[in-house]
Amino acid sequence: MIALMFGPPGSGKGTQASRVAVRLGIPHVAAGDMLRSEVARDTALGREAKPIMDAGGLVPDDLVVRMIESRLDQPDAANGVLLDGFPRTVPQALALDAMLAARNDRVAWVVSLEVPDDELKTRILKRATTEGRSDDTAEGLAQRLIVYRQDTAPVLEHYRGAGTRIAAINGVGDIDAITERIMQALSHDGVAARTA
Repeated sequence: MIALMFGPPGSGKGTQASRVAVRLGIPHVAAGDMLRSEVARDTALGREAKPIMDAGGLVPDDLVVRMIESRLDQPDAANGVLLDGFPRTVPQALALDAMLAARNDRVAWVVSLEVPDDELKTRILKRATTEGRSDDTAEGLAQRLIVYRQDTAPVLEHYRGAGTRIAAINGVGDIDAITERIMQALSHDGVAARTA
């Protein structure tokens, strides 16, 4: 089962993806973490990505898809993965879809965290003080939301149009409560949590 965690910056994608993946018994695969891991492990893909990343460039879609494909070949991903941070554009989604189709697989469902802009701003500014991320400013968020709405939001419509199950989740409130909302939505779709 291939699943996506989707939502605007500050919506809690990483937090919820790690929690939900544990509950489902599948790996949480964060695209950015995966790229950094490939570079750190000095794999062939990492050596290809490193000069692009070092120059501040965006790693090409086909390279990220190949990294995801390589990740899917690892034993712990036999039952699927929960992707976080990829795909970010419709061309990336199309590349992912083509790679999965070649494996007789597809994106089974998308969890879409819905959080109002004022809450996103509050979270981002709080995260700036606790984690010290340089891009966590009101201005940075405004720019990231423009990019999100222009480039990333259409990915959700792509999967909706493809008939993929979409779980639209209220992403405001207690972290545990949001996790439970996600699990409840998935259980209605027949996705079973790991009981162990």
